[in-house]
Amino acid sequence: MAAEPESILWPRWPAPARVRAACTTRIGGHSQAPWASFNLSERVGDTPAAVAANRALLARQLALPGAPQWLHQVHGTDLVAAADDGLERRGDAGWARRPGLVCAVQSADCLPVLLCDRDGTCVAALHGGWRGLAAGIIPRTLAALPLPPERWLAWLGPAICAACYEVGAEVRAAFAADADATRRGFRPAARSSHWHADLAAIARAQLAACGVPETAIFGGDLCTREDPVRFYSFRRDGTTGRMAALIWLV
Repeated sequence: MAAEPESILWPRWPAPARVRAACTTRIGGHSQAPWASFNLSERVGDTPAAVAANRALLARQLALPGAPQWLHQVHGTDLVAAADDGLERRGDAGWARRPGLVCAVQSADCLPVLLCDRDGTCVAALHGGWRGLAAGIIPRTLAALPLPPERWLAWLGPAICAACYEVGAEVRAAFAADADATRRGFRPAARSSHWHADLAAIARAQLAACGVPETAIFGGDLCTREDPVRFYSFRRDGTTGRMAALIWLV
């Protein structure tokens, strides 16, 4: 693969040689403010020409084997089998077993989760906003994938950190049935009936509860809101672009 461009993050995890994974930043694209500059979403008000140019640039930078399986994300739990026909499909997770099929999720504070098995035969990408995490996107996806949880590696991409993410009591209550995620993912905020939510900690707790070894979970240490140079953040900026986390087999 070509030398690392400034606009790309490469996950640091012991993925097999057949697995390729990357996460974009906001740097280096064609979009103008407030989407400057590497916005990959068609649904945030950016010009179609800029998004198309950014997606073409992404394909060149990553030497993608085909069109990514872009998703119409709705903060749900639907898992989509990736295809390379260029059609957008409704869902918040994608998976593939065949080389050349690119799974992708977009985010701007929500948590992207990339999965691959230890033998490099299957990959998946999940969009982990609080609603999706509370609804069970991680356990539902792992249950639907064709390998047992102990075979998976996980990488957690850039997302808003707990210090920057204050939520109301209704968000914590949505996790009431998940005691471990509630314990690890929330701490009281200064305001009454408010909490700091840690999306990465929630995801780690849920992955571990499903059987993914904690030693097989990587990343989760980059905050989107605290780094306006590299990352889009909806909570910080409101109108803004979207980054993408992508994974595929070669």
